[in-house]
Amino acid sequence: MILENIFDAMRERRSTKSYDSTKEIATDELVEILQLAGRAPSAWNLQQWHFLTFHNKEAQEKLLPIAYNQQQIVDASAVIAVLGDLEANKNADPVLDPSIEKGEMTHELKDILVRQIEGAYSRALYPRDAAFSNASLAAMQLMLAAKGKGWDTCPIGGFNPQKLMEEFHVSDRYVPIMLITIGKPIQEARKTDRLDIKSLITWAK
Repeated sequence: MILENIFDAMRERRSTKSYDSTKEIATDELVEILQLAGRAPSAWNLQQWHFLTFHNKEAQEKLLPIAYNQQQIVDASAVIAVLGDLEANKNADPVLDPSIEKGEMTHELKDILVRQIEGAYSRALYPRDAAFSNASLAAMQLMLAAKGKGWDTCPIGGFNPQKLMEEFHVSDRYVPIMLITIGKPIQEARKTDRLDIKSLITWAK
């Protein structure tokens, strides 16, 4: 069921772990979902993420033991490994230069932003922290985009990041954040309750 309303997608999204292995997702549709995921906000618009995409059963079979043999890995129509970019400061020129060419940014402003970026990325913990926080924004947007287009998803933290990098030759520029399965459910996902939001809010004074 396609959910054009973002609020419906947010309310109806659940983590689905049992997929119909016969259902395929078209490459064009998968790319569209990833394009929407890539519209997520990011610090300085550096887009600190990369999507390692598994869209065939052979690749998914290779991923299976790395994800501790979770059946959803091979039954899903696709699996996305969301990677965080530890060197996203290298994206500054390709991100900022088009704005200068369009007259939307001055060279002086770019110089200021580049100094800010390089200052942040010179700090020991910042690149990893930024990779996780920004790539997680893209991951959530990916799941909402998929739900909006009628696909269910499940974020997976249970996998071996080092084995993933070794098996699929992932550059050490990237750090694995999570896997996300995408597919059509064979049964309705288990409903879960949420804590009373009031217990999770502190009003600052």
